[in-house]
Amino acid sequence: MTKLNFIVAASMASLVLALNGAQAQPSNMTFFVTSTGSGKGADFGGLAGADKHCQSLATAAGAGNHTWRAYLSSQGPQAVNARDRIGSGPWQNVKGVVIARNLEELHGNNNLNKQTALTEKGDLVNGRSDTPNKHDILTGSQPNGTAFTDSDDHTCGNWTKSGEGSAQVGHHDRSGTAKDETALSWNSSHASRGCSDEGLRSTGGAELLYCFAAK
Repeated sequence: MTKLNFIVAASMASLVLALNGAQAQPSNMTFFVTSTGSGKGADFGGLAGADKHCQSLATAAGAGNHTWRAYLSSQGPQAVNARDRIGSGPWQNVKGVVIARNLEELHGNNNLNKQTALTEKGDLVNGRSDTPNKHDILTGSQPNGTAFTDSDDHTCGNWTKSGEGSAQVGHHDRSGTAKDETALSWNSSHASRGCSDEGLRSTGGAELLYCFAAK
């Protein structure tokens, strides 16, 4: 190998190492909307399966250094509140834009909207004005982030159903057919028309979740 070829080869090797090092750097992202769903409607295999879905997507995006939780509530004797699962904040998207500084702000005057509720890849999620509409995000929660206490199904069988049932959803784009508080809610806008892919799509859903870094 000539001296010139050796220098070129060494430079290329250094560039590859630098690029690999840059790709390995952990992301500061602590919030995202999932880019994909379960593939089985609202059936994620329960809360643990939904958390695993968030963790897997975050890890692929370089943010696996955090412990990720899906913003989902469950019902029944052992009910779980979504707000109690996601840590204390602050949370920011992949571009560093702060969504909320704490739980009170998240469930009050937060900065979550179509422009900030990005996927783990930094992509916008289709809203009500797009085709197809994907603004229904599964939560199973009341506006304050707590579980429903009545006997109706608001969580598609605690996230194990992909057929009949219903789940409460929020609108990530803060847009609805009306302009009232419920229609514009990010986490508790209305019930889905079933738990299947088709049922979720019929009101503007795509099996998507909010994911937060709990720590």
